[in-house]
Amino acid sequence: MEISRPPFEGVVELQPRVLKDDRGWFVETYKESQYSEILSGVVFKQINQSFSKKGALRGLHLQKKPHEQGKLVRVISGKVLDVIVDIRHDSATFGKWYSTVLDAERQNMMYVPEGFAHGFYTLEDAVFSYMCTNEYNKESEEGIIWNDPDLKIDWQLDGEPNVSEKDLGLPKLSELGELF
Repeated sequence: MEISRPPFEGVVELQPRVLKDDRGWFVETYKESQYSEILSGVVFKQINQSFSKKGALRGLHLQKKPHEQGKLVRVISGKVLDVIVDIRHDSATFGKWYSTVLDAERQNMMYVPEGFAHGFYTLEDAVFSYMCTNEYNKESEEGIIWNDPDLKIDWQLDGEPNVSEKDLGLPKLSELGELF
């Protein structure tokens, strides 16, 4: 497995080995003995999956304390631009964003620790999966508007994105209190 660490504390990109032959392919998407070394102390409590059509934009979502979530995200089919924003006020990268393309062909993944807002834009129809370190709690739901002018995220848009009414009503980062 190839491991890279973007310049955001706790964020890890993972490229597992994909075994291919004339029948298809096989990949280990999670193996506790291996991942416990990479993601020390991380325990997953919920697994979510969604389908989004090309051009859909979901996020930027997060769960407030005490229900904050770390997420191991991957694409089962298709391709997305995955985006995270550091919202940890005491972090050197507070208010900075990072993006990477996750796709089913490469089977790459990213671990997003607690203290980040997360979203994605579908470059192709996609089935998206995320393992979470905490269970979802509706009262702890929060987010940041995807096009916050202060963040200047390059979503690599191909036309106008399809964004839910709920996500269109999210605040800017500067309008949130100190969450982490």
